[in-house]
Amino acid sequence: MKNFLNIKDISKSDLKKILIDAKQRKKLRKKLNTLEPDKGLPLKGKMLVQMFEKASSRTRISFYLAIKQLGGGTLTLRSNELHLGQGGETIADTAKILSTYGDGFMLRTDDDRKIEDFQKHLTIPLINGLSPSSHPTQVLSDIFTVEEIKKRPISKLKICWIGDSNNVLNSLIAASVKFSFRLSIGCPKKFAPGKKVKNWVSKNKKKIVIYHDPKKAAMDADVVFSDKVISLNDKVNKKRKKQQFKKFKIKKEIFKYTKKDCIFLHCLPRGDEVEESVFLGKNSHVWQQALNRVHVQKSILLYCFGKLR
Repeated sequence: MKNFLNIKDISKSDLKKILIDAKQRKKLRKKLNTLEPDKGLPLKGKMLVQMFEKASSRTRISFYLAIKQLGGGTLTLRSNELHLGQGGETIADTAKILSTYGDGFMLRTDDDRKIEDFQKHLTIPLINGLSPSSHPTQVLSDIFTVEEIKKRPISKLKICWIGDSNNVLNSLIAASVKFSFRLSIGCPKKFAPGKKVKNWVSKNKKKIVIYHDPKKAAMDADVVFSDKVISLNDKVNKKRKKQQFKKFKIKKEIFKYTKKDCIFLHCLPRGDEVEESVFLGKNSHVWQQALNRVHVQKSILLYCFGKLR
């Protein structure tokens, strides 16, 4: 049994095994319909319990398809449907119940401490479907997409992030250390990655480059990443924050500074941080990026269940 909680805590060799398996599985599904199972039904009889404290489209649907294609099933819960620390039931008690009924638990939460608490008490694999500090399933899938399109290891590419310092960027930074790719970050000074993240990078003898000018960050980039500047539960002055990110809006002009074949990726949902002409333009691969969540999450599930080939 293995958990999938943070990219920084998983070995490079295991991350690579997941990506290799996902690549093979995607090839084998070319002639299969959406709900037709993979050959061998590797997770036949297994049930994944999913719980969402935050709204979700791609994570919810992609994990549903992932476990179904592997031959298993899923039960999706909302936190307000459980006691979950209320009414006298502790998270430890909830974890024991989930461990009795299910074979794996995927949690999308607004509190990092809940990930930590469930990890202590579950006796089944735990997957972080998103937390305030990390979005590991998204970023590993993004690496898969980059390598699929570029047909090169990500270690040979320059990756650029333009936007807020959030959970996706934290996981991308962790991935840059694990996979040894160059990462440049374009963001307002006030919204740069925190000391804890930068110290971890330094401790691992790697570096990230932070610019407060999006053009400098995008220089010679092979990939430009972004995410929504105003997230769903952002408790800030939204009008002021949008103003602070005004010059970091991703427009067509940014691709004058990147490599000619630079691609654009966005984990969705989108907001004002990217122009429609970029989001739907020739550089954009956001729909392929979203679909690949299914393939990579299948291999993450197999990793957690000890069934990875």
